[in-house]
Amino acid sequence: MNLSKPSSSTVDAPGLLYASFNQDFGCFAAGLDGGFRIFNCDPFKEKMRRDFPDGGISIVEMLFRCNYLALVGGGKNPKYSPTKVVIWDDSKNKSIFELEFRNEVKNVKLRRDRIVVVLPNKVHVYQFSLTPQKLHTFETIDNEKGLVALSSSKNRAILAFPGRQKGHIQIVDLPIAVVPDSTNTLQDCRNSFPPPAEYNEQPPRSKQRKSSTAKINPYPVSPGSTVPTASINIIPAHTGKLSCIALNEDGKKCASASEKGTLIRVFETSTGKLLNELRRGADRAEIYSISFNPDSTRLCVSSDKSTVHVFNLDAVPDRESGHNNGGAYYGEITNKQPTPPSPSGNRQSSLSFMKDLLPKYFSSEWSFAQFKVAADCRCICGFGQENTIMVICADGSFHSFHFDPKKGGEYAHDKEKFLKDNDK
Repeated sequence: MNLSKPSSSTVDAPGLLYASFNQDFGCFAAGLDGGFRIFNCDPFKEKMRRDFPDGGISIVEMLFRCNYLALVGGGKNPKYSPTKVVIWDDSKNKSIFELEFRNEVKNVKLRRDRIVVVLPNKVHVYQFSLTPQKLHTFETIDNEKGLVALSSSKNRAILAFPGRQKGHIQIVDLPIAVVPDSTNTLQDCRNSFPPPAEYNEQPPRSKQRKSSTAKINPYPVSPGSTVPTASINIIPAHTGKLSCIALNEDGKKCASASEKGTLIRVFETSTGKLLNELRRGADRAEIYSISFNPDSTRLCVSSDKSTVHVFNLDAVPDRESGHNNGGAYYGEITNKQPTPPSPSGNRQSSLSFMKDLLPKYFSSEWSFAQFKVAADCRCICGFGQENTIMVICADGSFHSFHFDPKKGGEYAHDKEKFLKDNDK
């Protein structure tokens, strides 16, 4: 969430330029007008702060909990040029190399083998090495928001970004190769921001956390070699301009929303098949974030309506056979639910039984759980442990919502202030 652009909100925290989760949602980074900070999510705790009296940071992209970070300068007095990506080694407290461009950098994504840089009309892909070589360049429609998504699985590198036409998504299957150690590779990927000791006693949230200290293994491209062609698939996702794109961990599913913000669509990246169409609401809204849970069975969405919605993506397990894949029977009908659930457990209109006769709106699937955050405040969301939704807000607050996987609805709420007034 880039907060360096002007906003009509009166509650935004002064000096906060950027906020974003890492790949497994175990940490988040905050870019400030005088440095950046790293926070652990569960339990909430500040892990590191770097103060730069000489300038601000508008993008901080983490690589799981690794010591390597991608930084872009921003704010009224940028630490670095907004046209430059700085790869920062926090174990050495210094930059190790830079990538410079002619246009302003809109976004950056990292994998252990890739650096993806988003410009207003292009997406560049580099190998992650001491002397990064450009592997691919893709053209896009105007992309001022820097929309891009990159899968985090070490076995598959899927990249998603706007196509050349309005509402289209380009899905790129980037080639991956395993190579032996080399003097040109970045092998010193340390676990610089480990979770607190009490967190280590809990079971891992996903397989990602176990591999978060693995070495970076860049794609083996030497000067003069031929770069394999990436496989590209175009998905005509919306008729309007895109406002948000997200991929699940292995890149098999892509979720998107348009500027209208009423529908979220989920596609299969390999075929472009529409898997789910979910309705956030009836009124126009700006979608700030879409996130999958670790097993890609749920989706959470945040918008400028100050509400986070949670949707189910899979069908409710067969209650007769008792097979539920080890999960809860979410989406049960209760006295608190005025409308019948869809096969996935999401809410539907009470007139959904007449969907063949009524407009499409009445057959829509609505969220089965939703949470209200601070009014008139931009926010992003992600899944935590134990049916928890984590929310980072532009007012400098961090929220944790706990929902019932069977009944949905709104439940317990914890709040922390990660950017306090006395910090500035």
